[in-house]
Amino acid sequence: MVREVCFRLYEKTIQALGKRMETPLTVLAANGIKVSGVHAPEEHEAGVDEREGVMYITDQAHVFAALQKQGCYVLPYLHENNRGESFPGALYAVENLEEMDEESFDLAYRRLAGLPWEILTTEHCAVRETTVEDVDSFYQIYKEPSITEYMENLFADREEEIAYTRDYIEKVYAFYGYGMWTVLEKESRVVIGRAGITWREGYDLPELGFVFGVPWQGRGYAFEVCGAILRYAREELLMKEVQALVRPGNGRSLRLCERLGFVRRGETELDGIKHLVFVKGL
Repeated sequence: MVREVCFRLYEKTIQALGKRMETPLTVLAANGIKVSGVHAPEEHEAGVDEREGVMYITDQAHVFAALQKQGCYVLPYLHENNRGESFPGALYAVENLEEMDEESFDLAYRRLAGLPWEILTTEHCAVRETTVEDVDSFYQIYKEPSITEYMENLFADREEEIAYTRDYIEKVYAFYGYGMWTVLEKESRVVIGRAGITWREGYDLPELGFVFGVPWQGRGYAFEVCGAILRYAREELLMKEVQALVRPGNGRSLRLCERLGFVRRGETELDGIKHLVFVKGL
């Protein structure tokens, strides 16, 4: 979690923002997040301990480069007066600084620090972005024959799966802000499955995907989590419709789709295997 936001801005930028920055600064202070450094020094040194929980925001390319070289978490601020400056290596940037709230600052810090976003919680479960540390739990889930009977297995080589997971985190989460997530039992924090919203190449609708480990099936967790994800897709992602592709013999998934309110819209083939297409309006 971010504990301090350090601004390194041109003086003219500070003057241009003026009172528009009062709201985000007040929100940060109200949430116990320290705000510092609105002026850009020639040099800035940060120790390892100082970097954890600290995010820098700058509109100056040389300050960005210096902080990045030190291993700090730094977010470029782009505006009409610094469009000519280059921020090589920046994965993210902010344009409407005055519109950021406490959650926006924290999510930006988490992305820069490689920490997973917490997506939602339900009565019994928590959903967050996947980490490479989840991979071993996934192998435990997928080793059950009933899991891979109707879906693709993980890579046989654990290192390949880790590499795929790391690439997914860096590209899919970073680009879309959502995808397949990890599901945990809220009380124990044990990984019990995966669920989320993805895009499948060649299809026009986002897709609900889910898999829950055998020990946690039959408890209503899948219905609880998938229902919450569909609400999240409507309210946060502003989606209008979602599809689900299910193989004909997969009774559990077919019944879940029915309970969730999906309606059958035909058939399709994935890698030569027949799937039923279900669609739900949000």
